[in-house]
Amino acid sequence: MVMFMYFILFLIILGLVAVASNPSPYFAALGLVLVAGVGCVALVGHGGPFLSLVLFLIYLGGMLVVFAYSAALAAEPYPEAWGSWSVVLNMGGYVVVVLLVSFFFLGGWYESSWGCVDEYGELSVFRGDMGGVALMYSEGGGMLVISAWVLLLTLFVVLELTRGLSRGALRAV
Repeated sequence: MVMFMYFILFLIILGLVAVASNPSPYFAALGLVLVAGVGCVALVGHGGPFLSLVLFLIYLGGMLVVFAYSAALAAEPYPEAWGSWSVVLNMGGYVVVVLLVSFFFLGGWYESSWGCVDEYGELSVFRGDMGGVALMYSEGGGMLVISAWVLLLTLFVVLELTRGLSRGALRAV
């Protein structure tokens, strides 16, 4: 299970490098969906399947809105893909930076702590995510309302920024 979690974390870093190195919103949105999916798999591996499902659905809904607006504003006839030289050079630079930072933090107490929550199931009466679901709805209800308000405010800000010269949110290029 530890090797599987290392592989999942490697995929998260690879997806983040793909997002950061690509100037085209089409391929960057695909990288963000990859990172969201793999991040939710990492949450499932640590014992939070319900929270993972909620985050995945909310994140993909937000990404759909952001992708629609960014694709409408950056309508390029020939977007740069992952195979173009500028993107490959950016990806190589980001991978080198990630490797240098990871060698700096290599060898610590945290390397053996990537075990799954359910591996120690015989010591607990409940699963790892049951207490989290109850706590999220009881103590975290105010934070859920604040988060929904922030997402709505962000939607209106994006609408206002992409409006342009009174031509509407989606403009013809």
